[in-house]
Amino acid sequence: MKRRNFIQNSVQLGMALTLLFGTYACKQQNKKQESAVAEISEEVIEETEPQFKLSLAQWSMHRMVREDGLDPYKFAEKAKAWGFAGLEYVSGLYYPELEKDNFSEEAMKAFVDKSNAEAEKHGMENVLIMIDGQGDLATPDATERKKAVENHYKWVDAAAAMGCHTIRVNLNGSNDAEEWTGASIDGLTQLATYAKPKNINITVENHGGFSSNGVMLANVMKEVNMDNCGTLPDFGNFCMKWAEWPECDDWYDRYKGMEELMPYAKAVSAKSHDFDADGNEIHSDYAKMMKIVKDAGYKGYVGVEYEGTEMGEEEGIIATRDLLIKLFEASE
Repeated sequence: MKRRNFIQNSVQLGMALTLLFGTYACKQQNKKQESAVAEISEEVIEETEPQFKLSLAQWSMHRMVREDGLDPYKFAEKAKAWGFAGLEYVSGLYYPELEKDNFSEEAMKAFVDKSNAEAEKHGMENVLIMIDGQGDLATPDATERKKAVENHYKWVDAAAAMGCHTIRVNLNGSNDAEEWTGASIDGLTQLATYAKPKNINITVENHGGFSSNGVMLANVMKEVNMDNCGTLPDFGNFCMKWAEWPECDDWYDRYKGMEELMPYAKAVSAKSHDFDADGNEIHSDYAKMMKIVKDAGYKGYVGVEYEGTEMGEEEGIIATRDLLIKLFEASE
């Protein structure tokens, strides 16, 4: 090859390599910039997205339904009008309809379809279903316990069909601590095993008896040791033994209880009864409660559950909502 041709070819090759690697370098730089922008965007989203959202526990409306004749399927419409984003259903408010057909597949499907249609119509998210009256999951009688577990299957299926993430169950059972613990572990393990492939959480609320003892319920969760079995800590349900409603003979420390149950929490219930002139709930220090919730690393829905009698239900729901919003804004 002539020297002139060699030099000319070398120059051309050099230019080609410069163009090639220059383009590659630009592309790599662009990718780095795009990645950095994506990371910044994610950080901005995390910073601006609220840590908590508000859901409404349907029990807050139980007098409207049972005494005033409100159609329970108006739940989504009412919750939307009051400024909520999520729905926490109460199974018992639909029992008059469901029991007529003995909870048949057709009756359960009608409940699911109607609830889904209303939630979609009003742009609401189905969060969970609170289950009562379906048998004792902590009874010492193994046969009865198995029957109670199977009675809950239809509600797991309903929750899955509605896009909920959780059902709430109760642990009543024995007055013997050791017996209650063993039966609770067994009942929950059976039900959570059924619910796991359906992506449904089984949660226990502190709801009286040993379930309102934070240490004991937390120990049950530790022993069950399933990622879809947890708690639904309720600010106010820490009475272990009722005298005559609303008087309690044996209160468990509610702040200690919340700290013990929050590590296993899949949902949170902001229970309210009465308010002072400044809009603060007088039985639970909501600021202290929400600090416990936040410090536990919980992110998700906080459910408003008004259960007082001094205010009307709508007034009490709004008062609880406003108190939580004030606390959310103060913590930003």
